[in-house]
Amino acid sequence: MGRPHDTIDHRLAEWIEAQPVFFVATAPNSPTGHVNCSPKGNRHELVVLSDRSVAYLDQTGSGAETIAHLRENGRIVLMLCAFEGAPRIVRIHGHGRVLTAHADGFGAVAARFGGAEGVGVRSIIVIDATRIADSCGYGVPLMNMSGHRPVLDEWATRKGRQGIERYWEEHNALSIDGLPGMD
Repeated sequence: MGRPHDTIDHRLAEWIEAQPVFFVATAPNSPTGHVNCSPKGNRHELVVLSDRSVAYLDQTGSGAETIAHLRENGRIVLMLCAFEGAPRIVRIHGHGRVLTAHADGFGAVAARFGGAEGVGVRSIIVIDATRIADSCGYGVPLMNMSGHRPVLDEWATRKGRQGIERYWEEHNALSIDGLPGMD
């Protein structure tokens, strides 16, 4: 059981944005559907929007589970762990929504990241928190960050925007459970 927070204060916001990796978990409504948990590298791709909301840049990936689950039911949790310094785990449970490049509000949220023009950016995921809590993190190992992998950006750049959009059509249109993913 974690220690709940009413809001994301300035100190917590700084800690959240400084973590090099975070994890996103979602699930479909179906009891036989697949729960999804995805690691995300944070190269200034996770921002605190307000004292009760965060957003991250959703890069093109091999599946579209998060998008499909959010479109079905909106349930999401972000988890961040301290891999150096004081032990800490923070979870942000909430209601998520998908902002694609043509959605109302995309530009305003993208500006918080300094723009979202990266060729591999698929959408922005916005989470309105219903529960914010931290816990000890004593069981999380200490690890040294040696850098972010350049492979995803290189792959997206080689494909180009048209190639990425074709990839979405071929690989991101449906979740593994057949739910609608990318339009």
